[in-house]
Amino acid sequence: MLRLILIAMVLLSCLNIPSYAEEEAAQEEWYPYSVGPLTTWTSPVCAAGEFVIQPFFFYNRTRGTFDSDGKYLSLNKGDRQYQYQEQLFVQYGITDRLEIDAQAVYQQNYLKQDGTSASKSGFGDSYLFLRYCALEEKEKSWIPQVTGLLQLKIPTGKYQHLNEDKLGTDSMGTGSWDPGFGLNLTKRIKPFIFHADAVFSFPQKVMVDGVKTKYSSNASYDFGVEYFLAKGFNLMLEANGYVEGDAWQDGARTPSTDSNYLIISPGIGWSCEKVQFLLAYQRVVAGVNADANDSVVLTGCYTF
Repeated sequence: MLRLILIAMVLLSCLNIPSYAEEEAAQEEWYPYSVGPLTTWTSPVCAAGEFVIQPFFFYNRTRGTFDSDGKYLSLNKGDRQYQYQEQLFVQYGITDRLEIDAQAVYQQNYLKQDGTSASKSGFGDSYLFLRYCALEEKEKSWIPQVTGLLQLKIPTGKYQHLNEDKLGTDSMGTGSWDPGFGLNLTKRIKPFIFHADAVFSFPQKVMVDGVKTKYSSNASYDFGVEYFLAKGFNLMLEANGYVEGDAWQDGARTPSTDSNYLIISPGIGWSCEKVQFLLAYQRVVAGVNADANDSVVLTGCYTF
């Protein structure tokens, strides 16, 4: 009998079958690599000294507009409006809980309207971010990881002295400095990871072609979910909302300058430890005083 027990123990050790405790630990440590959603913030921050670089490549095609009543109006026959946009987003871990981020954008705008064409390229507005992980995710509870965000929009894009012959394609930014704050949430429920955020911005007064202009405070809210497959692949779906009130010029409110929209974005990604990629499609499905865009987006990130 003793000999049989010894033989069984040897066979089990050769099979390398994990214990229940080991399986439970492996499940608790599940955190697959991914680039995350396109727009929705993810709560995890870089480790101290870690540097991440993430380029984005957008092709945006405008199929029409949503007017002040939210009614969709398609472009006139023969008209075309599209844009190529390249973004660069970088992150650096100051500590294991605190990171600093920056984002820059370069864009090429094209418009054909009533038989007249125009195009212009240039830098858009830039952003600086500071993020702090205030609460780590609790493995055996519904408590997500919570990260606070401070942001500042820097007016690096052209916003005044526009050329009439360019039909507005040379407008690259708003001209205002916009401080803001937000909250990012992430929760893992294998095989899903859920993300949500809300960010509030407060544009400052700016002179636009001699007119004192105050853009309204605005808010963005996002929700994204990732579903992880085998061999490093994952599926992504997110919804992005934005709302902004009327602007003010020389102390008077400018009617029908408010704006809001909702974007739906599916995508597919592939990731490993150092490199992650995501290919996605964005569509503006509803809005007020907003362009109805369809976009194809490719992004990837590399960690140093």
